[in-house]
This record gives sequence, C-alpha cells and structure tokens, in this order.
Amino acid sequence: MATAAPVASPPRKWIHIPRPLQKLFDTFPLLAYDGNALPARAQSATFGDLPTLYVFSTEEAALLGAPSFNPSCLKWQTFLKLAGVKFQILPSTNHASPTGALPFILPKRSSPTDAPSPIPSSKFHEYALKFGTSSPPEVPALRLDAYQTLLDVPIRNAWLQALYRDPEYTDLLDRLYISPASSSFWVRGALRHQLRRAAESEILKTGPGGTASTALTLLVDEQAVYRAAVNALEALATLLSESNTGWFFGAETPTLFDASVFAYTHLMIKYMSDGKSERQGEEGSIFAERRLGNIVRRAGSGELGGHHRRLFELLWPVDSSTVFLTDKA
Repeated sequence: MATAAPVASPPRKWIHIPRPLQKLFDTFPLLAYDGNALPARAQSATFGDLPTLYVFSTEEAALLGAPSFNPSCLKWQTFLKLAGVKFQILPSTNHASPTGALPFILPKRSSPTDAPSPIPSSKFHEYALKFGTSSPPEVPALRLDAYQTLLDVPIRNAWLQALYRDPEYTDLLDRLYISPASSSFWVRGALRHQLRRAAESEILKTGPGGTASTALTLLVDEQAVYRAAVNALEALATLLSESNTGWFFGAETPTLFDASVFAYTHLMIKYMSDGKSERQGEEGSIFAERRLGNIVRRAGSGELGGHHRRLFELLWPVDSSTVFLTDKA
C-alpha cells in the first residue's frame, strides 16, 4: 500500500521568540552604535597639503620622518616612499586606530569641516599606485609566495621571540611598547605579560614548536626558532646574490618585497646588533650568537646588509643616518 506523501508545511519567515524574551527586547531594543570617532587631534592634523600616515613611532621620530620601529608599519612606510607618495607621520597605537590596527592613512582634508575616511593597510598598494609618482615593479606570484613565507614565518617568529620573550630585550620592549602605553607599574606588568603570551602563541601556531591545537601544552623551542631564522636569512641572501641589480628578483628598482625584507633587517640591525648575548649556550650552538642584526649582516656574503644600506640611503637622508640607525626609538 502506497504511503501518502507528507504535506509540506509553508516555510516560516520569522523565528518564533518566546513571549518573555519578546517583552525584554521591547523594553530594551537593540541598538547599533557607530564606530569610534577619530580624536580631534587626528582630524585637525590632516588639514594641510599632505595625508597622514599613522604608525608606531615617537613624537620626535615621527617629526623627523624616521623609520617606524614596527615591522608592519615600516614595510608600508618604505613602500609608500618607494612609490613616491608624499605624507606626514604621526605616532599612534592599535587601540587608537579606527581600523583596529596600524598602520592606516588619513587623507588630507579639503576643508576644516571635511572628515575623510581612514584607509587601512590592505588598501595601501592601490593607494600608492593611484597617488604615487612612480610604480614599483611587480614580482611574479609564483616566485614571490615561497620567499614571502620566509618573512611571514621564521623571520617574524625570530623577531617575536627576541623582542617579546628574550629577557635581554625587556628594556627595549618596555621603551617601545610598554612605557608609552601607561605610567602605572601594574598596568605595565600586565601589558608585558599579555604581549609575551601573544608572541608565544603566534610562534607556536606557525613555528617548529607545534600547532594551534596544542599550543597551550607546548613550550617554544628557542633554538629551533633561531635556527629557522638563520636558514631563512641565508635563503634570502642567496636569492639576492642571483640578482644583477641589487634588488630582489632582478627588479630594476625596489619592489614591495624589498620593502618587506627591509622592514625586518633594518630593525634587527638597529636594535639587535653588536656584541654577544649574555645568555650564551654551548660553544657552536645557535645561542653562541643570538643577536639578529649580526646574523643579518653575516648571511651569505653580506648581501642582506648591503641591501639594507642601499635602500636606507635611497629613502632616508644620509646626514640623518646616525639618528635613524642608532638604538633610539
């Protein structure tokens, strides 16, 4: 005997809400708040001839146009200069950023009442091509991806390990990120702990120590982190040695990848050079030389050190090199 097909009930267009919850929603309706407005100082600073690039920096360094002390900020600061974009710099923090992260650009205002929308770093490349005076060469994606990974994983992990987790650089971490955030001893301690835990988590998620699912039960293998960075820097030095132009991938002029490499090599050379670490390990181990700036200079036959110097002198005044290269924020 054939079974009658069930009669399809019409789909409901609204989700039924229990009466008590409905009364609660009626009493306290849902409100959507606008995003945080930029500080008045940020808007007034853009009333001029130049857009404003907000980066991690200090008041003095920003006034000089010095390189940011943050790799992501310095990467885009360098690329915008390569593209011939004119801009002024103001120091900021992630918490003060309307996009939730640095860097970002606030276009110049055409009038005192104009309030331009901030431009996140994800749109910097397009912005540079539109408003710059030159177009840095493009690198074929197939060649770029493999080498970009060297920057995004082993080299970045070594920077995180050194700056945030190595006790030798606690004073540097405090000077760059902790002290400007608060004058409270307790707040500084909490922020330092938070940053170190975040760095540890990032290293464990991407490095040789483990995966995201096991990050809470693993410890960072410091030797593995630095060894991976050494290998990555050697690979970049080898790649650069194959170029006849002095820039990566044989480009006639520096590319975004050159800016990305410079963002790490400059900061490593500036803040993590000279001498040996006080925390030396066994003779011949990776701990016998832990300063990343020295490792950058020794990579290959010195190609990365030469690349850093060429790009620095191309974009920043030579007579200011002493200020920009010394260990001062």
